[in-house]
Amino acid sequence: MRRKLVLENGATWAGEGIGSDTDSFGEVVFQTGMTGYQEILSDPSYSGQIVTMTYPLIGNYGINRDDFESMNPALKGVIVKEAAVSPSHHLMRRSFDDWLKQIGVAGIAGVDTRMITRMIRENGVMRGAIVYDDADEQEVIDRLKATNPLSEQVKEVSTKSIYANPGQGKRVVLIDYGMKKGILRDLLQLGYDVIVVPYNTSATVILGLSPDGVVLSNGPGDPADIPESEACVQELIGQVPLFGICLGHQLLARACGASTEKMRFGHRGSNHPVRELATGKIAITSQNHGYTISPDSLAKTSLETTHVNVNDGSVEGIRHLHAPAFSVQYHPEASAGPEDAKELFKQFDSMIDEVAGGTHYAKTN
Repeated sequence: MRRKLVLENGATWAGEGIGSDTDSFGEVVFQTGMTGYQEILSDPSYSGQIVTMTYPLIGNYGINRDDFESMNPALKGVIVKEAAVSPSHHLMRRSFDDWLKQIGVAGIAGVDTRMITRMIRENGVMRGAIVYDDADEQEVIDRLKATNPLSEQVKEVSTKSIYANPGQGKRVVLIDYGMKKGILRDLLQLGYDVIVVPYNTSATVILGLSPDGVVLSNGPGDPADIPESEACVQELIGQVPLFGICLGHQLLARACGASTEKMRFGHRGSNHPVRELATGKIAITSQNHGYTISPDSLAKTSLETTHVNVNDGSVEGIRHLHAPAFSVQYHPEASAGPEDAKELFKQFDSMIDEVAGGTHYAKTN
């Protein structure tokens, strides 16, 4: 099945089709992880995107039953240099190609992923399509240029109802903006009684669940597209301890008056170095985001920067000066990726204890 990749700037690559035989249109991004393709491609934060995998061989250990970050992947397509045709692993249930067919996602193999990645780095992310090799390229380009950016990605990937994951410990409400299952898993491993709620749940309903803390999850797209979520976070600040991750990090910043902006090509990979300003400690982190907090906008808020990206200086962590709330742009659940940032869940747990004991405000004021 011969397919081709067409970008909105007119660049075209011919290759072999994998996965679904349908045409696929989306925002083309690149991911630098050397392993963990199952976790990466099932991450809801890739909603509406076609993911270029920079590692040259994808699918060599197949797809297993357990390493999913979502059971309903939201990506639009995948681009690889080589898709393994004879995968091998004792936990494997199906091949990479079979899995893509099962979930209805189109892919293309046999293309120069290095060139695609370099083009995105130089020109920024752009819209693209995986189509049959006889498709009229100008018609595809015209359709790409006429396509409006997605604005309801969070609505599509968030849970539609409240559900509980009963535990014996402290109660945490996890707001699902496109939550990775790894976040829920780590909270449950700490013994929390976790209640997951949809992205548009009101602060009144959340506080009515009597949480000891609230986690703002990761998710896709532009935080400006979900003003109702921003308003909810604004109401929660000072009422209950908050821990934001990725999109949740951006929403906390916006709720405090900061602004966010789209990055040229984003951070997507499992080897991003982050410096903690207080200690100088470097953590290697897993990341997946196309928007970031505007650093200058933090000056007018009650937030301070706690972490920065070593490569480009972007804001990677913030904390509220007067309320129990902090957030990071990277993924402490590390699915897939290094586990350097796992301690952040313990920091959140300590903050809950401090608030319960009446000591947190004394420490931050």
